[in-house]
Amino acid sequence: MRLQFILSEIWIGLRRNLSMATSVALVTMVSVLFLGLGVLSQRQVDTMKDYWYDRVQVSIFLCTAKSDLPNCSAGAVTDAQRKAIRGQLDAMKPLVKSVFPESQQQAYDRLKEQYKDSPSYRDIKPEQMPESFRVQLSDPTKYDVITSSFIGAPGVGDVQDQRRILDPLFNVLRGLSYGALSLAGLMVLCSVLLVATTIRQTAFSRRRETGIMRLVGASAFIIQLPFILETLVATMVGTALALGLLWAMVKYGIGYLADKLPINFITTADVLTVSPWLVAIAAGLAMLTAWFTLRRYLRV
Repeated sequence: MRLQFILSEIWIGLRRNLSMATSVALVTMVSVLFLGLGVLSQRQVDTMKDYWYDRVQVSIFLCTAKSDLPNCSAGAVTDAQRKAIRGQLDAMKPLVKSVFPESQQQAYDRLKEQYKDSPSYRDIKPEQMPESFRVQLSDPTKYDVITSSFIGAPGVGDVQDQRRILDPLFNVLRGLSYGALSLAGLMVLCSVLLVATTIRQTAFSRRRETGIMRLVGASAFIIQLPFILETLVATMVGTALALGLLWAMVKYGIGYLADKLPINFITTADVLTVSPWLVAIAAGLAMLTAWFTLRRYLRV
């Protein structure tokens, strides 16, 4: 009978305050949606970093006869210098995972392939292209070891690391994800304030019922429980809507990009992974807000 009474009270409360319950559900949906987007953005950045950093190469460009780089004043790289550079790279295993020598003709052919729709490369001759060693590392975070070992070495014109191109991109993406989390925090605050206001109004409108319950011996917990569960139901409805939107965005939006671009993207499995945490956060905030508000404003 007690359970039936509590359930009936929850239903009556939701029906009486349908507009406020709808507001709580919608604000919760937006809050959880932005929070989920921020968390998934962080996972996407980490996924992209894992994908690209595994493909990062350090390029050691050798001197050419007409190079104007400061370290190439002695002219083109000699066979002895080339062998010394390759020997030093072989000695740096296992950090050096693999080495891909690229001749001047191969560098020219790659340039021509990359800019086949542009006539700009036609003024460049193969002998103007620097030969290089393209080095793939077992730990891309230690690229500075290669840079410090070969920059300024005899026959080396320059050392370039692709991480210098990727890191600014990842910093921008991470900044956007932090922005989404900040906006989510603001929306969560709005949600908490709205829940507290809703409970205050609901408790005031039902003060006669709660007074009668107190007179017949109902405990404070039994009186407060319907209010807390009403808030929890509205919050869970909003959370379910947010998770559905997140799943659809990843399934159809990110899934479309994954079919078009050769990049690892997050999947619906990531949504399922973060969903329990989002549900727990939403439910915990809803119940705590309701409990503190009722302790302060439900005086019977």
